[in-house]
Amino acid sequence: MRFGFGKSIARVLKSQKKFSKLIEKALKAPRKKAKRTRPTPYVAKPVLVETTAFGSNPGHLIMKTFLPPARLPKNPALVVVLHGCRQTPESLDSAAGFSKHAKERGFVLLYPEQSSANNSQRCFNWFRPGAVAKDRGEVLSIKQMIEHACEKHRIDRSRIFAAGLSAGGAMTAALVANYPSMFAGAAIVAGMPVGSARDGMSALRAMKSGAPPPPGGWGRPVTEISSDVKAWPQITIWQGMDDRTVNPLNARACIAQWLEAQGIAESGEPAEEKPWGSLQSWRAAGGLKLAFYSIRNMGHGLPIKVRDATKSKPSGDPYVISAEISAPAELLRLWGLKRPILKSKTL
Repeated sequence: MRFGFGKSIARVLKSQKKFSKLIEKALKAPRKKAKRTRPTPYVAKPVLVETTAFGSNPGHLIMKTFLPPARLPKNPALVVVLHGCRQTPESLDSAAGFSKHAKERGFVLLYPEQSSANNSQRCFNWFRPGAVAKDRGEVLSIKQMIEHACEKHRIDRSRIFAAGLSAGGAMTAALVANYPSMFAGAAIVAGMPVGSARDGMSALRAMKSGAPPPPGGWGRPVTEISSDVKAWPQITIWQGMDDRTVNPLNARACIAQWLEAQGIAESGEPAEEKPWGSLQSWRAAGGLKLAFYSIRNMGHGLPIKVRDATKSKPSGDPYVISAEISAPAELLRLWGLKRPILKSKTL
């Protein structure tokens, strides 16, 4: 009897062990199955795409573009955006949203990029004569990028616009001075006038204290480059009045420069007081020629407007600053780059 009882216990224990293995196997099965069927992680395509072959590139710059994912309209516009020191096209675009506007409005976006090999702070070398001389250096590299984009995407050459921040703003001014007929509009944001420096030290002095006018006035450095120009693009100048990096006196020098170059009287229209600061405009035959956006309580950077100013968050780029006006949106309005009108379906 004892022997039979022992055999019964052995059978029970063997059955329990077998059952435990089945349970363990059943519990592990879904994990293995889930592991086998786990989808491949989605890797987003880069917003900005680099182009390596666009010309001789004497300035050794990098070309990056954004194309709307939807089909481009016939002969789209081109917007060229130049970043400031310590920025990248990606950091500026993510904070300012230029690519989102391009997606909504159907234009091509071009970002020239400076390399740390050219400038340790990734500033465009607007203060080096060789970098901004006509058909040389960095300005020629950017011109080649524009030409490449025009040919590849069949750009409407009457709708090429440029905007730059800080060193990018100074380089935008140099581009317009060298190639005025290439642009329909340009924006100089916290930038410097053409001819205000000849090396790094003079650039720092001019940024801090305000550049002294050159002999012959501020218009002379521009007219010496493009002496036979009759028509200039529309230019807007943007400046934070609490800027401690670029003295606001330089914005006044930029205004004087482009008024003199175009032969426009300095008086202009009375300044309009706005919630964000003041706006002064200068008009001539053909409409608006120059506008100055003076931003109250703003430091060095590009203003963008957030929906709820009381709950504004850092943009992720220290040089893109929350304000009561959005420079990108205002520029696109001035440049006539509107959202397409959606046609309603008729029943």
